[in-house]
Amino acid sequence: MSLIAAGFFTGLSLIVAIGAQNAFVLRMAIARRHVLPVITVCVVSDALLITAGIAGIATILDHAPGAIDVIRWAGAIFLIGYGLFAARRALRPSALSAAPGGAVTIGAALVTCLTLTWLNPHTYLDTVLMLGSVANHYGNPGRWWFGAGAIVASVVWFAALGWGARYLRAWFAKPASWRILDGGVAVLMLGLGAGLITSA
Repeated sequence: MSLIAAGFFTGLSLIVAIGAQNAFVLRMAIARRHVLPVITVCVVSDALLITAGIAGIATILDHAPGAIDVIRWAGAIFLIGYGLFAARRALRPSALSAAPGGAVTIGAALVTCLTLTWLNPHTYLDTVLMLGSVANHYGNPGRWWFGAGAIVASVVWFAALGWGARYLRAWFAKPASWRILDGGVAVLMLGLGAGLITSA
């Protein structure tokens, strides 16, 4: 039980960071568009990555610095691109609405969510490397109980974000609120992207 709790709180501390994925889930949740499918993609992705880290990919990546460099550069390009799109939304009042770009189809929402999840280097650093490394310190079967706790943290966080965001709907009904959110996301994403480039 203590290992599950350790995994839960460690996973939660990493997942609850403001980032592109969480901002997208928040936006979809406030717009009440495809909330369950988007949350499902996030949770399943986290579960797969955490499991992969525990199964030993963390060790493989640790001995393949070239792979980490590829992830870093791809992530930097992605984060800067996403930051520029967020900046454009913040600067154009016509683009400020509960659902970005008008009626977002479920296909577009899922592709965006998958992209924000699987092309973000911080996802791999947090789930595969960090959680995978910590979990493997507990050996068998302890590492899997730790991983289970981390996966439960993902379920709890995204469920709270997806269905709790409706209470913020009144505040986000104002275009100025979307301007603040998108402006903040733009600054954060551009900053993270620049940080990845300078650390390369």
